[in-house]
Amino acid sequence: MFFLELMALAIALSMDALAVSVSSGMALKRPTASQYLRMSLAFGVFQALMPLTGWLLGNSVRHLIEQWDHWIAFILLVFVGGKLLYETLFEKEDEGSAPDPTAGWTILLLAVATSIDALAVGFSFALLAQPIIFPSIIIGLVCACISFLGMCVGARIGRIDRVRRWSGVAGACALFIIALLILRDHGVF
Repeated sequence: MFFLELMALAIALSMDALAVSVSSGMALKRPTASQYLRMSLAFGVFQALMPLTGWLLGNSVRHLIEQWDHWIAFILLVFVGGKLLYETLFEKEDEGSAPDPTAGWTILLLAVATSIDALAVGFSFALLAQPIIFPSIIIGLVCACISFLGMCVGARIGRIDRVRRWSGVAGACALFIIALLILRDHGVF
C-alpha cells in the first residue's frame, strides 16, 4: 500500500474520533492537558490496535465478528450518547462540572466504538496478505493527532456560552448519528 493511500485510509478511519473529540471539547469548554492527552492517546492506541487485532484474527473468525460488529458499535455509541444527553439535561451543572468524556469507562467505550471500523481494515489487510505493523502505527498516530485537533476546535466553540449550553446535546446527537450511520453502512436500513 502506498503511503498516500495509507494516509487517506488513516484519515477516513479517524472521522468518528474527530466528531467525538469536537463534541467532547465543546462539553469540557476548557480541557486540561491531561484530558487532551487521555482522549488523543486512547483514540490513537485503539485505532492502532484494532487493525492489528483484525489482522491477527484474520479470516478464521471474520464471519462471526462481521455480523455483530456494527451492532456492538451502535450499542456503545447509543449508551454513551444517552448518558451524555441525560447528564446534560437532567443533572444540575455547576460551572466547569461538565461530565468528563475522557475519564473512566466513557473514554474506553468511546475508543472502542470509534475504532471498530479499523478492525475490519485489519481483516482486509490479512486477506490481501499485506503487512500490518507500519499501517497500524500510521493509523494510530493520525487518529491521535486528529483527535487532539478536534478537541482544540471543540473547546474553542464550547467557550461561547450560548453554544456551551447545548454542547452536551450536540455531542449526544453526534454520537446517535454516527451510530445510525454505522447501521446504514451495514445495510440494516
